Amino acid sequence: MLPPRFFALTPGELQASDVDGFAALARTAFEAGLGGLMLREPLLSERDFLRLAQALVAHARARSAWICVHDRVHVALCVHADAVQLGFRSLPPGAARPLLRAGMSLGVSTHAGDVPETWAACDFRIHGPVFDTPSKRGWKAAIGEQALAASARSSSVPIWAIGGIRPEHAALLRTPALGGICARASVFERGDSPRELARKLSAWSAALDADSSPTGVQRP
Repeated sequence: MLPPRFFALTPGELQASDVDGFAALARTAFEAGLGGLMLREPLLSERDFLRLAQALVAHARARSAWICVHDRVHVALCVHADAVQLGFRSLPPGAARPLLRAGMSLGVSTHAGDVPETWAACDFRIHGPVFDTPSKRGWKAAIGEQALAASARSSSVPIWAIGGIRPEHAALLRTPALGGICARASVFERGDSPRELARKLSAWSAALDADSSPTGVQRP
């Protein structure tokens, strides 16, 4: 299953003590209408990552939301996630593809200069950073909207844009051939309260409603 046109990423900095609190926060987000979430928490142990994944899948299923697991293919299989997202430290897509269950989609993170072989075995790409973002600063330069549009037009698989994306950038969804957009800090940050999450989701909801143009990517 391909991602929804907009989805969020988990904070990326969670500790074991944060798992229960974040699971409850994510439940609130799904109930408020968040359509998809990628679990990407490299600091968590296998046990804690699995515990969080199980909780997120349960909350997502109750709202027919999309769930993706980053990097840990075995956990994605255990919890029956909708998708797996691979990074440069992950299994190569060609090795991961035969492991997936029917209906699971396979994504890969790509950046400027990557070659088509990088995503040949995948169903979608998460491409960026589009704008400046602290998590990529000093490592990957922002590509900008024009380079994003060129990548979307030339890609053999649909692209979801990432990197510094905020509600005011929702018009990116009008980019021809772009599958969608995803965001982290403008939805979730470690330590967010339910009130702060509600404020962020309200801003995103208003932006997405104002820019409801279809992207042209066909989903099952």
